[in-house]
Amino acid sequence: MKVKSRPFPSLAERQKILTYKRNLKMARSAHAYVRGNTIKFYEWLDSLKIGAVPEGPPVWICGDCHVGNLGPVADAKGRVEIEIRDLDQTVIGNPVHDLIRLGLSLASAARGSDLPGVTTAKMLEQMIDGYEQAFEEDFQGEEKTDARPKSVRFVMQRAARRSWRQLAKERIENIKPHIPLGKRFWPITENERNAIDSLIQNEAMRRLVTLLRSRDDNARVDLLDAAYWVKGCSSLGLLRYAVLLGIDQDSPKSMDFCLMDIKEGVVAAAPHSPNATMPQINGERVVEGARHLSPFLGQRMRAECLLKKSIFVRELLPQDLKIEIDQLSREEAMRTARFLAGVVGRAHARQMDVATRAAWKADLSKNRSKTLDAPSWLWRGTVDLLVSHEGTYLEHCRKYALDNP
Repeated sequence: MKVKSRPFPSLAERQKILTYKRNLKMARSAHAYVRGNTIKFYEWLDSLKIGAVPEGPPVWICGDCHVGNLGPVADAKGRVEIEIRDLDQTVIGNPVHDLIRLGLSLASAARGSDLPGVTTAKMLEQMIDGYEQAFEEDFQGEEKTDARPKSVRFVMQRAARRSWRQLAKERIENIKPHIPLGKRFWPITENERNAIDSLIQNEAMRRLVTLLRSRDDNARVDLLDAAYWVKGCSSLGLLRYAVLLGIDQDSPKSMDFCLMDIKEGVVAAAPHSPNATMPQINGERVVEGARHLSPFLGQRMRAECLLKKSIFVRELLPQDLKIEIDQLSREEAMRTARFLAGVVGRAHARQMDVATRAAWKADLSKNRSKTLDAPSWLWRGTVDLLVSHEGTYLEHCRKYALDNP
């Protein structure tokens, strides 16, 4: 008996299925809801009265600075550092916004680990201390490896051991030169494939591909396979492609492969400084923000246009991972908060001169209560956001259950 193959969604069906998947992801836990519902955070920021939070020096900020958007990133030479790894919402804005967003993410992770409220308070204290440490006068822009918490040491060890074969098996479930279609990868139209093929033949794109791993500058680059990538939460419904390339196929034994991530750039919902001068094209804005905030990642990215939409492209490397926090002990929670805030602090501080860093550090020391070492605006903001997200998360779960029995 011949078994019918499962039909894949048409272009018209994609959005409906992706919306369903997004709802499913966000209903899994309050922490997942916080990560996926970025708009709620921006709505809260927009509701604040002037002066409710400090106005830091305008620099490139992540705009969506939660725990999952931090992790090991490799540069073109294979060196690995912990950096901000997702910059869809990057803008020139108030660095405080990254701090509050990170505080909310850490606090929701603590709640998911069933830690007492006092631990959240201590986490915020450690977080602001770790952030401020990046603004010391002898700032060098380098992390202190002895300060890494267990979760970070674990992911760094994984990153150091990973190879192309592991990347292929994890991302595309196959080390052979094709992308297997299924739940994560959908077929693309002939028009999409032709557009991607034309993009790859662009000289600037070829230079990006040959940049890494000492590839020959004159190597030939060929499109082996491409698929629509069902990935992430906030990006569901946008253009997202996994593209498998072969480099220099004159000798099959020496053929090199690379996996490219093509992602649509959209208008940032994150608030930006009124007088900020940023690229108007969204893909270019993302790449420019990455070059300031995450140099290892920024050097591996390029903004382009595909199917009349702004996109940004990067090669995925085996070392690129995100930090996963499933369960935290009290001590690990505080170490993680301090370390990750330091990563964000270095990303902000490297954009400032010595005088600006000193002035901003002094401003952060203000507005601290007698009973809590963290600034009052950070504590109030985190608590308010936790309360509002908890309610809307439960409402989301109720609606999701009713809509999807």
